[in-house]
Amino acid sequence: MLLILILCATGTAMLTVLAIDYGRRRGLIDAPGQRRSHRAPTPRGGGAAPVATLLVVISALGLRGTLAAWDAVALGTALFAVAVIGWVDDHRPLGPGQRLAVHAGAALLAVGMLLPDAAPWVWPLAALAVMVAINLCNFMDGINGLAVSQAGLVAALLGVMLGFVDPAMATLAFGMAVACLGFLPFNFPRARIFLGDVGSGALGLMVGLLGLLAWREGAAGLAALALLPSAFLIDGGLTLAARARARKNLARAHREHLYQWLVRSGASHAAVTTAYAGWTLAMGAFFLLRPQGEWSLVAGLYLAGGLLWWQGRRRVLTRRRRRALR
Repeated sequence: MLLILILCATGTAMLTVLAIDYGRRRGLIDAPGQRRSHRAPTPRGGGAAPVATLLVVISALGLRGTLAAWDAVALGTALFAVAVIGWVDDHRPLGPGQRLAVHAGAALLAVGMLLPDAAPWVWPLAALAVMVAINLCNFMDGINGLAVSQAGLVAALLGVMLGFVDPAMATLAFGMAVACLGFLPFNFPRARIFLGDVGSGALGLMVGLLGLLAWREGAAGLAALALLPSAFLIDGGLTLAARARARKNLARAHREHLYQWLVRSGASHAAVTTAYAGWTLAMGAFFLLRPQGEWSLVAGLYLAGGLLWWQGRRRVLTRRRRRALR
């Protein structure tokens, strides 16, 4: 496993260097703007590097027989499909309908292959959860290091639990975590390249599918699994609810997530990303101590997170209003 992890980190780093050069030559540049949180033109599409690394790891584990062939095909096919539609979108922006159609197809295919014996009603719910993971990671990929650090942390925590039941799946989870780590120096604390849709969507997909595998193998219960992405679910869910209440266009790009308000109020990208990582590590501690979890505990932690979100947003908005009146 150690050799695989070293290759994941070094391979991702080398591919990211190539992606930076490719993005500059092809003009795949995100310019600063009203709905963006960065101040300098920055290449996008760097997420192709960790995705390529993951595809190689999945293929290698499948060919060696350490990962069931059916699982390898499901994971590899879904990952490739989501990455390709993201890659196309990075080059030529697509409509949300086209992206969602591919996301839905990839999620349904993977869920059907990974959970063949599940009750029929489980498939659409599991596919919906995977689609939420894909799009939530995309929505929250708005400041340096946030999405890739969260995906890496969740993968590492899942790897710990999968290690008790299936070493091959644990290797895949740790491989994803190390691939994220290999990309992180290029995206945090200063961004030389962004993940782009090719990376954010694909990493979100893998988080969702690794979670389903951990549940399938009995390594973790659904309650405990709900804790790991709670930073994104709380910020993304409450922001969406707030925009719906204000009757704003939910499909339109914006800067109204808490992490974006914090940066706009003067907090650094590094400070906000570190704070979100701290929350996820805290949830990870509960996850590792109580891998099956209890819904009452999850509900209480989500309530605490929601109160922190509300209080943080309230303070930021109050501070901005006071500045506007000066």
